Order: sequence, then C-alpha cells, then structure tokens
Amino acid sequence: MNAVQIRSAERALSVGTWLIVCGAMLYSILTVTPLMAAHTADEWDWTAPILPLVVDAAVVIVVRLDSVLARLGGHGGRWPVVLRWMTGAMTLALNTADSALKKDLVGVAVHAVAPLLLIVTAETGLAYRRAITAAVRGLEERQRAEREAAEQATRDRAEAARQQAREEREHAAMLAREQREHEARLARETAEREECRRREEREQQAAREAAEQSERERREREREQRERERERVQQEAAERAARELREREEARTREQREREQAAERERAELLERGPAVGKLPEDEARRIVTAAFLAGMPVRAAAELCGWSVGWVSARYAQHRDPGTEYEGVELAITSS
Repeated sequence: MNAVQIRSAERALSVGTWLIVCGAMLYSILTVTPLMAAHTADEWDWTAPILPLVVDAAVVIVVRLDSVLARLGGHGGRWPVVLRWMTGAMTLALNTADSALKKDLVGVAVHAVAPLLLIVTAETGLAYRRAITAAVRGLEERQRAEREAAEQATRDRAEAARQQAREEREHAAMLAREQREHEARLARETAEREECRRREEREQQAAREAAEQSERERREREREQRERERERVQQEAAERAARELREREEARTREQREREQAAERERAELLERGPAVGKLPEDEARRIVTAAFLAGMPVRAAAELCGWSVGWVSARYAQHRDPGTEYEGVELAITSS
C-alpha cells in the first residue's frame, strides 16, 4: 500500500467518524432535551439543551484529540480513557433515561443505538488510527532504509566517479603541463621573433618619423617664409593705404581751408559794403546776416548792412544760434509790424 492509499483510508475513517459523531450529537440533543425540560423548572426550560451540548462537546474533544495523538504515535495516559468512557456512559444514560423511567425496554434499546455506536466508533477509530500510524511508520522506515541504501549506492557511485575523475584530472593535468611547457616554448620562440619584428618596425617607424619631422620642419619654414612675405605685403599695402589716406585728408583739409578762406573773403566783402541804401534781396540779405553773425556784429549793425528790419535780423540770428527752432511765425509778426 502506498502513501496515497493510506491517506485515502485515513480520510474515509475521519469522514465516517465525524458523520457518526455529528449524527449521534444531533440525535442526543433531540432525545435528551425533552427529558431535561421535564425535570427542570418551567422558568428554566430554555436551559434544557445545554447539558447534551456540554456532553457532546466533550465527545468531540475526545475524538479529535485521540485522532491527533494516534496520528503522532502518542498516548495521553489514563485520563483520556476515563473521559472517553465517562462521556460515552453519560450519553448512553441520558439517551435511555426517559425510556427506562417509563419501563419501555424497546425504547431503551432504540435510544441506546446511537450512544453505543458512538462509543464503539471512537474506540475503533482510535485503534484504526494507531494501526494506520504503525503501518505508516513501518512504510516510512522501509522507504527510509531504501533511500539510505539508494543514497549509499549513489555515494559509492559518486566516490567511484570522483576517483575516476581525480585520475582523469591528474592525467589531464599531466597532459596540460606538458602542453603548457610546449606552448611556453613555442610562445618564447614566437615572442623572440615578434620582438625582432617589433624592433625592426620601431627602427623603420623612427626613420619614417625622422623623415616626416624633417618634412614638417621644411614645410613649417616654407609656411613661415610665406607668412612673413604675406605680412610684408600686407604691411606695405597698409602703409600705402595709410599714406593715400593721409594725402586725401591733407587734400580735404586744404580744400576746406581754401573754402573757409573764400567764405571769409566773401563775408569780409559783404561786411565792407557799408549800410544798404534800400532793402536788399532776401538771399543777399541772408548772406549778409550770416556773415555779420559769424563776425559777432550787433543785430542793429547787421540790419543797417542788409536794409531789413531789426526783428527779421534777430530771427535770423536766433536761427543761427539754435538751428532746430522755428521762427517763421515770429518773423512774420515782426515783419508785419
């Protein structure tokens, strides 16, 4: 029998036991409650179901704990036995008391079925569980022995495999050592050849770098020479441009000086005319007023030179002093007056 079948048997035993316990409890409550109600004061009739419930609760405790102890292979001592038989006897007495008091032997026999079945089931279930526990332990012992034997065989095979692996590793290590020595010898030879090759490459590289350095220095000298030549050309161009600029400035200065001298001669000629006989044309009068203003002459003297009114000349002087100011309205007012 395997573990699955054992668990199935235990499950059937547990289900059957609890069905019998529940049925016996329900039957006991229904049977004992009228008896307790008949022997209890009227005002306490509601307490009639308490006693059968208490007794049945003790039965449940006994059945449950016995099953646990039996599964664990333990024994609770004599007190669980006393409690189990005492609860069974109480349940039997309470269920058959009413029929016994009435001297109804058939009723006593009928009402004794459930308690007796409960007592026998509890004892039988306990015996079954202990037997199942013993069988399970025997099965576990056999399985443990088989596992230990299998583990021992596995360990033996593993030890043999380790021994073989150790020998193979030693052989492989010897081969690897010889291989490493051979590879080291080849590596030394290769390294020597590589070193010679690198030395030749370094010498060639040094020669190339020296040639490139010489070429770079030659190009740098040529570049510096071209740069100096370009700077010289730029400097000469800058000097020519500066010389031309100075010449143009000097020419403009001479022209400005000549224009100023001409204007000065023109203003002198205008101021040397003397008082005007009549009112001169406006353009000519404006030139005379401008010359008088630049020469710092009084307004009245300028008015005598151009023949225009003092107000008009004052307006021209004001325009020369503040060119942004409009004096046309003032001039018209003065002229009209």
